[in-house]
Amino acid sequence: MRFGILGPLRVGGGEATVTAGRDRVVLAMLLLRAGRVVPVEELVDAVWEERPPATAKAQLHSCVSRLRQRLAALGLSADAIVTDPVGYGIRVEPADLDFEVFARTVEAARAAVAAGQPAEARRHYREALGLWRGPALSGIRSRAVRRRAQTLDEQRLAALEECVDVELRLRRAADLVDELAESVDRHPLRERLRGQLMLALSAMGRQADALAVYREGRRIYADELGIEPGAALQELHQRVLAGDLALAGPEDLAHTRVRALPRAISDFIGRQQTVSRLVKEIAEDGARIQLIDGMAGSGKTTLAVHLATALGDRYPDAHLFIDLHGHSERTPLTPAAAVATLLRQLGVPAERVPLDLDDRLAVWRSELAGRRALVVLDNAAGADQVAPLLPTGPDCLVLITSRRRLVGLDEGRPSSLPVLDPDEGIDLLGRVAGQERVAAEPQAAAEVVRRCGYLPLAIRLAGARLAHRPRWRVADLAERLVTGAGPLAELAAGQRSVGQAFALSYAQVSPAAQRLFRLLGLHPGVRFDDRVAAVLADLPLPQTQDLLDELVDAHLVEEAEPGRYRLHDLIRKYSRLLLAEPDRAEERRDALRRLLDHHLQVAAELTRQVEWSSNRFALRLPEPARPDLVAAAVADGRRWFDENRSALPALSRVAEAEGFPQHCWQLARASWRAQFDGGHLDDLIEMHEAGRRAAATMGDDEAVATMLNYLASAYYRLARFSEAIALMEAALDRWRSLGLDDEVRNTLGNLATSHAANGDFQQGLAYFRGAKAMYQRPGELGQLTNLLNNLAFAHFMAGRYDEALRISRRHLSLARQVGDAPQVAHAIAHLGMIRQRLGHGEPAHRLLRLGLRLKRRSGNRFGEGEMLNEIGLIERRAGRPDRAAALHREALVLMMDVGDRIGQCASRNLLARALLDQGDVASALDLHRRVLTDATRLDARYEQARALDGMARCLRGTDRAQARTYASRALALFRQVESIDQQPTAELLDELG
Repeated sequence: MRFGILGPLRVGGGEATVTAGRDRVVLAMLLLRAGRVVPVEELVDAVWEERPPATAKAQLHSCVSRLRQRLAALGLSADAIVTDPVGYGIRVEPADLDFEVFARTVEAARAAVAAGQPAEARRHYREALGLWRGPALSGIRSRAVRRRAQTLDEQRLAALEECVDVELRLRRAADLVDELAESVDRHPLRERLRGQLMLALSAMGRQADALAVYREGRRIYADELGIEPGAALQELHQRVLAGDLALAGPEDLAHTRVRALPRAISDFIGRQQTVSRLVKEIAEDGARIQLIDGMAGSGKTTLAVHLATALGDRYPDAHLFIDLHGHSERTPLTPAAAVATLLRQLGVPAERVPLDLDDRLAVWRSELAGRRALVVLDNAAGADQVAPLLPTGPDCLVLITSRRRLVGLDEGRPSSLPVLDPDEGIDLLGRVAGQERVAAEPQAAAEVVRRCGYLPLAIRLAGARLAHRPRWRVADLAERLVTGAGPLAELAAGQRSVGQAFALSYAQVSPAAQRLFRLLGLHPGVRFDDRVAAVLADLPLPQTQDLLDELVDAHLVEEAEPGRYRLHDLIRKYSRLLLAEPDRAEERRDALRRLLDHHLQVAAELTRQVEWSSNRFALRLPEPARPDLVAAAVADGRRWFDENRSALPALSRVAEAEGFPQHCWQLARASWRAQFDGGHLDDLIEMHEAGRRAAATMGDDEAVATMLNYLASAYYRLARFSEAIALMEAALDRWRSLGLDDEVRNTLGNLATSHAANGDFQQGLAYFRGAKAMYQRPGELGQLTNLLNNLAFAHFMAGRYDEALRISRRHLSLARQVGDAPQVAHAIAHLGMIRQRLGHGEPAHRLLRLGLRLKRRSGNRFGEGEMLNEIGLIERRAGRPDRAAALHREALVLMMDVGDRIGQCASRNLLARALLDQGDVASALDLHRRVLTDATRLDARYEQARALDGMARCLRGTDRAQARTYASRALALFRQVESIDQQPTAELLDELG
């Protein structure tokens, strides 16, 4: 054997071949879990315990590298240690690890016992025990290693006891006395060994010595545990006194079997991965304490009973169950009351149950010491309640369920139950209400399950309502859950209700945590962070984090990832019910104001950082009440907008509905840049429509005009130019009536761009001239950059490349002068596009690559797609259509993500040309036809023309007449929009005759 753990660590035949302490701990942990991956976190805990350094993972990697080198130096395979994304593992053959050999040999011995072959069994047992060189992994002090090594030591003792039973039957008592006496000295509290020594001595006629062994044991039990020996040992003592020297088998030390588990439900479904993992941990890893926690109604007790029933055969001596009432209307059981109940389940007479708690616990541990027992401690209030009840014997399995995370327990593997997945939820509903009934209305069933939040208790109660109302359709219940008194009122049956289950959990947390829980329901988003919680509660961040931990431990709040939290849908409804009570109206409104203030302050500050001269962002906001929390959120940068994407429109709805109109429109304005650049146009439209309504209720014409202007930008990007123009004209009228020249100039420039993009370049140019004429003062240079940006793009679209180049160069110079980073990016992008059209290949490529980096850095996904298309155009013209196609596909995905319909048409047209150059005529023709349909619907004449031109090129080799028709239509459209692209199309038409 190449590896030894049954004694001091041995590698390659020597015990000192791995000397570094950390390396020995790592290797020991890997060998203890041979054939499986040990997570990095477990290895770090084993090596450094409570105080891992910041470089722990790096140092762990060094340990593994040294171990590989050492294995190679010893002639072993360095590849035996494998790396996994989760951690590390070691591969060993069955004959390479002494414990594996031990386990297989013991199994062979047990099989021989079952087959009635005691001599063969003895041979296997002794061979297995002969592998031990001392306590497992002695000399390694790591607590994690020692804990697992003790499990191996317990297996050795169990094998020894089994071996002794066999040898006593084979009348080998004389050979056993010394070994048993030594083992009893080492393990004085182990009743089975003491009883075996008494049997061996009695078999040799040494009854006096056997009685002395009993008396010594009784003294030790009294001194150390305060209890009498177990019933089996007392019975054996009486038999020795009576002179009954007949040898007893293992059954003479057995206890009465107990079965106290409740009936397992017949419709247990789902949780298969959890059940499989728990069975594996228990069967293979020897995990004897399992902690099952989860929110109210998640099915913890059901899972525990199902698991206990499935594993019952492995624990034949006793199956115990107790409801500790940790979360119920009754007072939680004290440990003293709980252990008394458990002892009565075991059959211990009332007169033998001591009054003192410590004495009771001593009897409890003694009773379980020799049993293979399974104990379910259900509905625990906390770690203090269950810690005294944990048995010390190695052959017991304990399943603990709780609505709280039992973080105070020193041992036990936690499993937090999530809700069911949709299919499991529908299956459960069918099993309760009737499968045929549910299958007949699949959409309604899915809605019921969704409204139940996929929570098992809620689904069972919903199914029970249907089962007792046969005339109801499933759709009737679904409608009641939406429009009735609410799901918490509907999801009740008799004494059971989801709301009551939540109320019991709520009552268990501190008053400060209760207040925070109530306020958290005000947040309308899917997730929130600890800073938002601190804003709602108006508490210091550390104190808020402590309260959040308390709520997470109580499963009232879920920690989705470090520092990020969410509420289950039904729990959020319960939280809002609590805050809807009339006496909490002021508490509710103050918290809402704080929540809206915070998000507005953060969004505004982030927008100020990216909008400067070109958009003149200027919201008049008061100083934030919690500048520390605002600063912390602002430090996240653009990521803050990404994480709050769904929350911002929801907050806008809340502001409008709850009477905060100023917050409503200002929040829309502050969020505009991130939504526009990110392509979240539906959110932009929703927020600015709500903002327009809110501003109108206030009678604030300036705010209304602001909303109209920025609302128009979304319709512009969606190629709904007529709607965008109408909105901007309405905004323009208001700006003029208010005498706000800056806003008038900006809106004129935006109108110019919209008309130019809509194919009316002359009207657009007239608006540009009007806007430019209003720039008179040197201090307005910053305002001019946006106009120059739009003017350059309009000339570019019209094919006036020399004029576009001149304006873009001026635009870049001015943007640099005033320090407007977004406008610098726009100018560089335009310069690259223009110089490519002018045939300046290498300079154009450099500018476009730089423009791509700048657009990506700023999160401008529209611009990123444009740059990819432009670079793709260079690649195709350079004879690399495969590279071009890849870039155009990437651009198309971006344009689809951000909802840029014109950009999608452009990307597909360019992709089709690249495919045509690759020889894929059919695909190219199909893409151009699709663009023609979409562009016609959008009235995007330039892209219509490009699609028709492309279709003509696809057909010129097979259908010249049709190709000529398409080319003629393309040329007419190019002329309408005054595009320079008409020249190549005219040449194609000449070619086609």
